This record gives sequence, structure tokens and C-alpha cells, in this order.
Amino acid sequence: MKLLASVLSASLALTALTPLAAQAAPAPTPAAETQVLALSKQIIAMRSVVGEGNETGKVAGAIRDALVAGGWAPGDIEIVPYKDTAYLIATWKGSNAKLPPLVVSGHMDVVEAKRADWVRDPFVPVVEDGVLYGRGATDMKFNAAMAVSSLIDLRKGGFKPKRTVVIAFSGDEETTMETSQAIAQRLKAAELVINVDGGGGKLDEASAKPVYWTWDGAEKTYADYKLEVTNAGGHSSAPRPENAIVQLSQALERIGAYHFAAEQNPLTKAWFERAAAFEPDAATAAAMRAFAANPGDEKALAVLRANPATVGKVGTTCVPTMVNGGHALNALPQRATANINCRIFPGHKPADIMAELAKVANEPEVKFTDVTEGSIASPASPMRADFVKAAEAAIHAAYPGVPVIPVQASGASDSMWYRSVGVAAYGASPLMTKDSEDFSHGLNERVRLTNVRPGLVYFNELLTRLAQ
Repeated sequence: MKLLASVLSASLALTALTPLAAQAAPAPTPAAETQVLALSKQIIAMRSVVGEGNETGKVAGAIRDALVAGGWAPGDIEIVPYKDTAYLIATWKGSNAKLPPLVVSGHMDVVEAKRADWVRDPFVPVVEDGVLYGRGATDMKFNAAMAVSSLIDLRKGGFKPKRTVVIAFSGDEETTMETSQAIAQRLKAAELVINVDGGGGKLDEASAKPVYWTWDGAEKTYADYKLEVTNAGGHSSAPRPENAIVQLSQALERIGAYHFAAEQNPLTKAWFERAAAFEPDAATAAAMRAFAANPGDEKALAVLRANPATVGKVGTTCVPTMVNGGHALNALPQRATANINCRIFPGHKPADIMAELAKVANEPEVKFTDVTEGSIASPASPMRADFVKAAEAAIHAAYPGVPVIPVQASGASDSMWYRSVGVAAYGASPLMTKDSEDFSHGLNERVRLTNVRPGLVYFNELLTRLAQ
């Protein structure tokens, strides 16, 4: 942890990208604003869900067509089919081929959504009262449409990047992340990655005005562990001391009551310090400040661990997510299994966390197996002064004076694959959302269209600064 802190601290002085040149960021055009909504609706209507009928390739095709119409040569856009999905890499060549490229990252797939569960058809985009509804509205087809529309607007407006800009959209970020890993390997010589599937801002519940904006420079490691108990079984009329379901249940009860050690790094410390000022609940705000000052404060930890919005930021979390056992109503169970899903604080190996869980379970008959797919441990990205300066200038161009807070994401994204090969990656979406309207992965997903113009202002400013 001391090493991480020193790396992050030292990196504040780093300025690897070229300083801002004479080209100023242009204001978004009305055509760009129109394109954001049109492209969003077009790709939301495509059911880019893993499995039969996956239309991720069609999403890539729609984005390719928009880019070609915006000035990209067809030969500079590659759509790579992979199993039932595809990924896209589009290149806008810069004037200085010696400069490592800037990558604009995201994904085109979405999680499953069933019509019977939704008020509206999740794959028929609808605008009502200034809100766009549909699967992918927030995660993350709207963000993709804004980034693409901004780049098209910049190109049509005559902007000429010195640094090559690469659009890299994966096709299975919501599942196995195989295309995410493949893209990162191809782009491991990049200078920096802006992941538009991360970060974002908070709107006030009453006024809908921006409260603060965050960018994320690290994320926790995703892991799944299978717990399994097997017994000889037998007739239910003759119970035995060893019962697979009982043994597994006892292990799960201990795991469910367990807390991993609280931890802190420069990103999470900064978030607790700064976000406390905007926390309406006095007890939670006090706990945030106390934890920032002392990660061992048990009273503060009790408050933060009881809050779904903060529990993921104080350390590793593991929770049972699935359980299965037995084979007949009148038979002793021969097998019982469960899945434990963990979000691991940076700096720990998944094998070590599994070993700690086995110790906590304290049931020798429970077998632990790492069954994780589509994840890799990754270090935090440095708090590079060039990125921080550009991001703050961009969000202030869109929302003057809004506070900016760095954060560590509790979820997983394509950023982990870039970080794992040594490329700094930052979640930096301009999307502003009320907590009560955040339905990513949930029912009736939506986004406010008031995000369109400021989002384009942000992207125009950010990309102009970082590509020069």
C-alpha cells in the first residue's frame, strides 16, 4: 500500500502528453446533438445480448457507418467477429506517428432484459418527458453515441489531432470479456485510455442540478468461488451426522457474517474526504470523514458497511449469490454447492482471498474452487497530472464549478485489461444521473437527455486537449 501511495503521489507531477496547443475545443454543432439521440436509439434497438440472436455485430456496423459518414476511411475501421459477438477498432491517424495513441474505450453489449419485466420494451427506445428509456441507455450505448458523435463533430470541424485517436469498443464486457482482453493486447502500446463506461456525476434529487463529478482510476477485482460439499447420501428416514446442505449452510453463515480488513488507498481516501461534503445524511458524512482519517475506526466502519453506497469502498467484499443442493425430496443430499462473488480491493491475489474464505468457513468438507471468468487483477492507474488537468477542464467547460472527485470503482470494466498490461486507464463519462434514476443492469433503464449538450462540450474539450 505504501508503494501504491508513493506511485500515485509521484505521478501527480507526470505530464506525458503534449501540452495544450493552439487548437481550442469547438462548441458542439446542432448536427452532433441530433446524432447523439439518433445513434443512441438506433443501437439501443439492437439486442446485443450474449447468446442466440446476439446483435453486437450490428451495433458495430451502425457505429462504423456513422464514422464513415463522418470522414473515416472504411479501411481505418475494423470489425472483428468473435464467437457470437464482435469488437470494433476505428483509427483516426494523428499527424505525429511517433506519439502513442489515445484510446476511447467502451463496450457494445448489454445485459439481458426481458419484455415481461419492463414497463416498456427494453429494445424499443422511447423518449418520454425528456428521458430516453431502453436497455443500454446508461450502460453504455448513450455514452458510446456521445463519444462517437463528438469525434465526428471534431473531424468535420477541421480538428487535426497530433496523437492518433483509436475508438475501441468491446463486444462481451458484460460476460467473459474475451474481446476486452484481445483489444487491450492489441493496444498495449497506447499512451492513455479514456473509458466512457465509468465515472460520471451525481444530480441533486430535488433540483436535478449537478452535485459533483467523479472519474475513476482503479477498480476492484471480480472473482467467483464455487463451494461444494459431497456426501454418500442415503434415505431421508435415516439421517447421518454429516449432511451436505447443513455443512454448506454453516460455512455460508460464517462467510456472510465476516468482514475483510478495512483498507484505503489515495483514490478511496480522496473520495471519502471530498464526497462527505455532499452527503445529506449527517451520520454517514461523519463516518466518511472519520474513515478517511482512520481506516481502523470501528464506529465509522459500522455505518459505512451498513450502507450499500459505501460498503464497497472500504475493502474487499464477498457475498453468497447462488446456492443449490440435494436431488430428491426423500433423500439425503449427495451434493450441495454455492457461489461466492467477491470484489477484491486492489493489491490482493484472488487465491489469497479464497484461502481466507476457506479459513473463515471452517468446514473441512467444503471444497473451494476459483471459477472466475473474464477478470484479472490490475493495479491502480496513476493520478497523472495531464489527465487530471484535462478532465477537470472538460467537466468545468460543461458544468462550471462542479466539484471533481477521484474514485475507485467497485465494479469491473474493460479498464482492468488495459491496466494489467501497463496502460493507464480512466473511467471518465460525463453522464449526470440522480441516484434514484440509476437503473444500469436493472429494470426500465433510462437517461436524461439534458446530458446531450454538456456531454458533447465535455468530450470536445477532453479529446481536443488529450489528442494534441
